[in-house]
Amino acid sequence: MYSMGNRERILAELRIASRPLDDDELARRTGISPRQTVNGICRDLEKAGVLRRRSGPDGKLVSELARDPETRAAGLGQQAAERTMLDLLGQQLGIRLDPARIAVPGGAQVEIDGADGARTVLVECWPHLGPPRSAQRHKVLADALKLAWISRTISPVPRLILCLADPLAAAPFLPDGRSWAAHALHDLGIGIRLVDLPGSVRQELLHAQRRQYRPG
Repeated sequence: MYSMGNRERILAELRIASRPLDDDELARRTGISPRQTVNGICRDLEKAGVLRRRSGPDGKLVSELARDPETRAAGLGQQAAERTMLDLLGQQLGIRLDPARIAVPGGAQVEIDGADGARTVLVECWPHLGPPRSAQRHKVLADALKLAWISRTISPVPRLILCLADPLAAAPFLPDGRSWAAHALHDLGIGIRLVDLPGSVRQELLHAQRRQYRPG
């Protein structure tokens, strides 16, 4: 299992949780012991404005990520949604995934949505719900090209993953698809992984997409 700080473990669990969590649940899910450690971290995060603490249905104090009105109006945005996707995928793989900047011969710097510390896994995320438009397919394929290119500069060659958040968005790229893109990704050794976003994140993402494609 990957190594994460206690603070990061708590934040990761709250990002992917479908509801606010009390300290006992957070301690159980994160493996942090004793429980008082969770309580202290959550209180510090509340003071910093990162968490909101309130009484839950059973009277226990629960924690959830804080969102101010401006953030809520803007939606999670791609960056926050990608972070949630990396946390979910990292749980599937048993590694910690973080955005990375990788130097290539010649001095260029390439930004990757996610990689583990040992660079054994490289990930590009596409937080989109629903079937992709033509231009969006091109964006995904550009990300795939970046993965395939940067992997040639790393030894041993890392595992390459396109992470998507919706079956309809992933359909054109799946190995059993009929499109040339699906066959190309398979031949390039780029795997497709789906993550199931929490309902609150999906809702924010839908709102963001509607605003983005709203006629001007």
